[in-house]
Amino acid sequence: MIEKNNKITVIAEACQNHKGDLKILKDMIYAAKEAGADYIKIQSISADDLTQRPQFEEGIFGESQVKAIKRPYKPEYERLKPMDLDDEAHLWFIEECKRAGIKPLTTLFSFSRLKFISSLDWEEIKVASYDCASIPFLKRLKNRFRHLYISTGSTYDAEIKQTAEAMNDHSFSFLHCVTIYSTPLDQIHLRRIDWLRQFTPSVGFSDHTLVARDGLKASLAAIFYGADVVERHFTILKPEETKDGPVSINPKQLKELVEFITLSKDDQKKYIEKEIPEYTMMLGSATRELSPMEQLNRDYYRGRFAMKRDNRVIYNWEEVGK
Repeated sequence: MIEKNNKITVIAEACQNHKGDLKILKDMIYAAKEAGADYIKIQSISADDLTQRPQFEEGIFGESQVKAIKRPYKPEYERLKPMDLDDEAHLWFIEECKRAGIKPLTTLFSFSRLKFISSLDWEEIKVASYDCASIPFLKRLKNRFRHLYISTGSTYDAEIKQTAEAMNDHSFSFLHCVTIYSTPLDQIHLRRIDWLRQFTPSVGFSDHTLVARDGLKASLAAIFYGADVVERHFTILKPEETKDGPVSINPKQLKELVEFITLSKDDQKKYIEKEIPEYTMMLGSATRELSPMEQLNRDYYRGRFAMKRDNRVIYNWEEVGK
């Protein structure tokens, strides 16, 4: 295993690249550990929490623009259901991570499993971009977890400020990301890291670039720019075998990312200058408007999952009660 010489945290995001197969997930755990990642992360998704919203069944298309993407409920439910990780799988995952010597992490997507997830043996949790502004949800999480990693993609600046105020008495990291799947290099906007650092000293980057086209360029650029957390989708399968495969790096690439962290700043600079001519283009702007694609993704993914109680759908930005 590679030993990093600084405090940059590397999160290997397993997402649904395990396809619901614990044998694949086990191999992912050990591969991430061997490559030098600090965490391997799953997603605590329950297909039964998927919401059915009329505007996304057929999409809404204007004369010159898309107003709502098409993502019908039934095929999405059928796609997600086989990949659900039940309670026993979560317990197994944490224990397997302990045996491998890597930290376990998850993203929670609704209130429905909060009590169970927070009862398990982990102290940190990841918050998806689309819940960055879900203040009631965040308040529940911060009362149960020592540290929150909060992605900020598709979130308005005013909302990020409100979230920072809600978290100002707690330990958290903001992760800059761009919720375009996959993200072009000219839309990375690494200067956003500087803007986010006014709220917390720990600011990172969650990378959704296309691996076949861009490799590790965005992640390495973010590390050199000053991110102290890097989250990258991770797979041990062929890219075409899973939905997130094209934006996921393999164990060899994860090891290369960790090895870059071990370089001195001067050696990192030399590598960037030689191998990543797009670096200056990736700096972008510290503040900007959401692109049309980011807005469309925000409209769909924010509210994609919710707790269902007494014939009521309770979204993460709503007060859940007792």
